[in-house]
Amino acid sequence: MNRPLSIVFIGLSVSSSWGNGHATTYRSLMRGLASQGHELHFIERDVPWYAEHRDLPDPEFCKLSYYENADEITRFEKEIVSADAVILGSYVPDGQLVIDRVARMQPRLFCFYDIDTPVTMAALDRGEETFLARRQVPFFDIYYSFSGGEVLTRLERDYGAQRAEALYCSVDAERYRPTGEAIEWELGYLGTYSPDRQPVLDRLLLEPARALPDRKFVVAGSQYPKDIDWPDNVDRIDHLPPEEHPSFYSRQKFTVNVTRADMVAAGWSPSVRLFEAAACATPIISDRWRGIEEVLPEGEAILLADDTRQVIDWLCNSTREERAAIGNSARDRVLKNHTGEARARELVATLRDAGAGTSHYAKAV
Repeated sequence: MNRPLSIVFIGLSVSSSWGNGHATTYRSLMRGLASQGHELHFIERDVPWYAEHRDLPDPEFCKLSYYENADEITRFEKEIVSADAVILGSYVPDGQLVIDRVARMQPRLFCFYDIDTPVTMAALDRGEETFLARRQVPFFDIYYSFSGGEVLTRLERDYGAQRAEALYCSVDAERYRPTGEAIEWELGYLGTYSPDRQPVLDRLLLEPARALPDRKFVVAGSQYPKDIDWPDNVDRIDHLPPEEHPSFYSRQKFTVNVTRADMVAAGWSPSVRLFEAAACATPIISDRWRGIEEVLPEGEAILLADDTRQVIDWLCNSTREERAAIGNSARDRVLKNHTGEARARELVATLRDAGAGTSHYAKAV
């Protein structure tokens, strides 16, 4: 019988979900791992923004520690060296320095979890190495990628990854489910502002709102510029903590999924919001990208929109039964394949295949 694994995560943040989707991704995965008996330690940089907006300062599923700067990561050397695996995430502040310092400690298994893979690859192609240097990609025993499909081949062939594995985001099925509340909004969106997403949000939500001024819409998320011309019938919520997400989704007739441009170009990059909305059985209207139908089939479990007219047509002409069929189909698929428990099993299987939990060994980096 396999013994539980000890895993150290070094990531952007698990304590605060303000302005980042990493926290909900880590929380779902780590709850899944903890439910299967694994021992977890999450280490994050103590930065003012997250320190001022912590909505999970004492997680029940892991030990949580903070460090002040890249040099201070050495405080955790004993735990890093003794862990079965160390998983360092994308967008860690001063990530290059942290990676080099951890690599010198020679952890038993050293892995990277890229929750922004297409963005990372585009940055490396431009010569930008803010949190990961191209020379460091081969350091990792396994490069876990938020994106699957062709991206995995490119990571190994073009960037030198030893082994690339898809590790999609996931949803906490215990926390994300339909609440049964009355519909309040025709269409909603949850996501932090991003300049490359905004034109698509305009096309799929703001323009329909302008065309249907007697109906209510909503956009939740932080960091939106003050000069955006929000229609009067669009409610704005600056921040929505994760515990309020199910209620938010359940009060929408439809919800919009909008994908960053680099991820559209790469394909196979389902966001955590996609899985969360589906788990709440809220019918989803999404932009189109390669691989999305492998997650949620078009017309059966999701609607893919190319223009404003399609969105208006669905809002005005779909029946309750049609919407319920799409939402329930998406929920069934996500609960089967994309929960935190399912993702935890995938992660552990690849870690064990790479040697975690067996005899300890030394390796040169």
